[in-house]
Amino acid sequence: MEQARKGYCFTAIVGQDDMKTALILNVINPNLGGVLIRGEKGTAKSTAVRALAELLPERVQVADCRFGCAPNDKAHMCGECLEKLTNHKTLEQSLAKMKVVDLPVSATEDRVVGTLDMEHAIKTGEKKFETGILAGANRNILYVDEVNLLDDHVVDVLLDSAAMGVNTVEREGVSYTHPARFILVGTMNPEEGDLRPQLIDRFALSVTVIGERDAEKRVLVMENRLKYEDEPEKFFEDFEPMQQALRDRIKTAEGLLGQVTYSSRILEKIAKICIALDVDGHRADIVMLKTAMTLAAYSGRTEVTEEDVMEAAKLTLPHRMRRNPFEDAVLDLSQIEGI
Repeated sequence: MEQARKGYCFTAIVGQDDMKTALILNVINPNLGGVLIRGEKGTAKSTAVRALAELLPERVQVADCRFGCAPNDKAHMCGECLEKLTNHKTLEQSLAKMKVVDLPVSATEDRVVGTLDMEHAIKTGEKKFETGILAGANRNILYVDEVNLLDDHVVDVLLDSAAMGVNTVEREGVSYTHPARFILVGTMNPEEGDLRPQLIDRFALSVTVIGERDAEKRVLVMENRLKYEDEPEKFFEDFEPMQQALRDRIKTAEGLLGQVTYSSRILEKIAKICIALDVDGHRADIVMLKTAMTLAAYSGRTEVTEEDVMEAAKLTLPHRMRRNPFEDAVLDLSQIEGI
């Protein structure tokens, strides 16, 4: 049987820097809240998401856990793993790579959240839970292509789980809760319709991608792709140094994130920017601060700078700014310079 081809190299993707940065920031800080990628077809949206999962090293998980719990993270374990620990049982460990879990546009709510077997519960008094897509997405990337075409109720469920880090299913007085901490990545083509503003706001970051307009970069896109298809071994060999350098940088940033600090001046700048741009609510302020902190860690620093705030504004504010229907979400940085 022919061996499955490895995924594309993340560092071989030409251009699309904002998209790549937004994805990396969510890996460094899974609590950010995901990213919405808008753009035309053929702009490497899906390729980038899958290549990011391929880039990341294997991580430890509980071997027989259907939610892939982290063995040393008691605060976010499922009930089964916690029960084993309570009974002083050993949690066997295994290594596994982060994976991309696809959520199809046609998915029903039951398929997403899972189902409770009520007949079993009535007969035995025990809960029997059939896992859904959110169970498999725990500690992984949940990828929703054409998220704007999903049923609004399913989108609500997704965003609630992404915000809370858990999925709760309730049926006739019986409930079951399991961890659902995932990186939510939604992609869409704005020409096919938009998300409701209150749903767009729930995505932490948003980027717009277009095809490269520079001839040299388009040539490089073709060369990289053909090398990947025709000479895969050489392709991976050529890009491995860059892949490893990025892995190391992400790992360093994860270690630094908890040490990042910010001044009152930074908080004031974020607040003034959100006021100047007439952004609704306070979610934008909080997400911008988290993003700026993650950017600082990604840059190898432990203090947020004003440059981090401006970079964070580009990723967190365009989709939250008030605009007319069918109007593109564009942030003009000159509007907030000097604040």
